[in-house]
Amino acid sequence: MEIDSRRIRRLINKSRSQERMLNRAIRSQAWLDPWAVAVQKAVGAFYEALGTPGQAIKNVMHGTTVLGHPLHPALTDLPLGAWTVGVVADWLFVATGRVPPVAGDLALAVGVAGAILAALTGFTDFHGTDGHERRTAMVHGLVMSSVLVLEIVSLAIRLGLPSVRPSAIGLSTLAWLIVVVGAYVGGHLTFGIGAAVNHNAFFNGPMEFVRVGTSRDFPEGEMRRVEAQGLPVVILRRQGLVHAMGAVCAHAGGPLDEGKIEGDVVTCPWHFSRFRFGDGRVVGGPATFDQPLLVARERGGVVEVRLAHPLK
Repeated sequence: MEIDSRRIRRLINKSRSQERMLNRAIRSQAWLDPWAVAVQKAVGAFYEALGTPGQAIKNVMHGTTVLGHPLHPALTDLPLGAWTVGVVADWLFVATGRVPPVAGDLALAVGVAGAILAALTGFTDFHGTDGHERRTAMVHGLVMSSVLVLEIVSLAIRLGLPSVRPSAIGLSTLAWLIVVVGAYVGGHLTFGIGAAVNHNAFFNGPMEFVRVGTSRDFPEGEMRRVEAQGLPVVILRRQGLVHAMGAVCAHAGGPLDEGKIEGDVVTCPWHFSRFRFGDGRVVGGPATFDQPLLVARERGGVVEVRLAHPLK
């Protein structure tokens, strides 16, 4: 028993040593949690105050509707690119004088406009995070919000006090250096932690019909979770017909079979994304990806399923 406990401790220590420094640093910042919760409550209250249109706007901000893909990472390219052009234009103006100063100003203004849109979508996505993901997102948001403030100040100086343009250029250059750090944290949030990725992306499923139970296992109006060749599947019998789709919420991996069913729409119990059984479509964010859809059939009292769109 003592040997086993020592071995377990060694494995834990080895795992901790291999964990990235960024993760270790963020995990230790418990002070972030109260602030993060306050921001999430404020975001939620904002959308609730908008009433019925609020959910529709929130779905657009997530990318659930219109884009069908997370909107925030798509928008972040605009300010990052514009601010990079702005810094280059500013320093070419300083070094050579051949680039007009308005070039840097215009690029900075475009970046600020894009960053405001990116911030709105970012705060909306932040509303559906928790745990280590939330702390990491909070760090990312703090850094990027600070950058936006610096860039706005720089733009105000350029427009109001052109005589101190060098100070404005220095400020936007500093902001650009900081934004690189913020972008790294944002990239780690997606690729290192898996925020906003499709949690069904790596599941495989049956190409041909496989048995998942009998007709008696799936009563009317109740959801049941089964497994079909490694794919978690939630099955619902509605008006006598059996419907099936992936049981793992695409947004954060929540168990859809534990959610609330209304008609043919199930609401995830974790962050309240909504999916339709008939076609697996996401009809309410924060999820942006559809659920894997399966075809279900009953033959001789046996229920079988297969992927609706198997590989040929």
